[in-house]
Amino acid sequence: MSLQVRSDVSLKAHNTFAVDVAARYFAEADDDGQVRQALDAARERQVPLLVLGGGSNLLLTADVDALVLRMASRGIRLLADDGQRVEIEAEAGEPWHPFVQWTLQQGFAGLENLSLIPGTVGASPVQNIGAYGVELKDCFLGLTALDRQSGEIRAFDLQACAFAYRDSLFKRESGRWIILRVRFALSRAVALHLDYGPVRQRLAEQGIESPSASDVSRAICAIRSEKLPDPAVLGNAGSFFKNPLVPAELAGRLQAEYADLVAYPQADGQVKLAAGWLIEKAGWKGFRDGDAGVHRLQALVLVNYGNATGQQLLALAQRIQADIAERFGVSLEIEPNVL
Repeated sequence: MSLQVRSDVSLKAHNTFAVDVAARYFAEADDDGQVRQALDAARERQVPLLVLGGGSNLLLTADVDALVLRMASRGIRLLADDGQRVEIEAEAGEPWHPFVQWTLQQGFAGLENLSLIPGTVGASPVQNIGAYGVELKDCFLGLTALDRQSGEIRAFDLQACAFAYRDSLFKRESGRWIILRVRFALSRAVALHLDYGPVRQRLAEQGIESPSASDVSRAICAIRSEKLPDPAVLGNAGSFFKNPLVPAELAGRLQAEYADLVAYPQADGQVKLAAGWLIEKAGWKGFRDGDAGVHRLQALVLVNYGNATGQQLLALAQRIQADIAERFGVSLEIEPNVL
């Protein structure tokens, strides 16, 4: 089936901040062939190609003079199963949370801590999504991507992806690779990660002493729902700032001044600080300027109360960055891609 390209299309429904900007051209790709057609269409129209998944890690600050391609490919396949370890492949357009729930329904553990993260499977490796002590790389097997420069399709293993905290080769080489499908190594044996955040406490409150992977998923969904706004109700992109890594010396000085500092020592000697704690301590939680604001329950989340522009949200983020740098000597890095 040939690719359908439309002109002057609003992207409000295609970014979770619900910022209303227009794409000069817009199309949806259901398979690899249509992805290649989109590359050809962009070249013919002499515009860049911008690939979107769920638009959940994006802040749009102006109209997009490009062909915006939404990855809409669907499909989940069981590649291997030895009774304990299973290998799964999912198309890039699969919505992330329903995919996680599908794996749990099959009795496959590993992705439960990544429940209720917005976005798509294809977007998940780009920033090595993570939550509650687990990152995508922990269950990653490989992926298939199209090289825009050569037109070749290439398979990547774990090492080739160069995953780091909220980072990957695909983020560093933004604009080169189009991820087509992703493979995961999951397990029928449960090895749960319960010690990050209030997960264990929530399970205990529910009287669950020997939790299953599905129990952990439900607990995390409940915790996230209480703290993070639903993008369908209140525009947001989840956590807007990365948790900063700082030298141990700086962390020690801050702990001496703030006994309640939330800090996690790292294997390399650095210390990861909770960006949300820093922002809340500085008084930004619940702040609102017009329709751009900081969520009242989670200081790490910037929200669009209705008609905020991307420029207004970015300006608010930059005010927060400047304040945190002045107060604590800590630089906050924006997590979503700003376009």
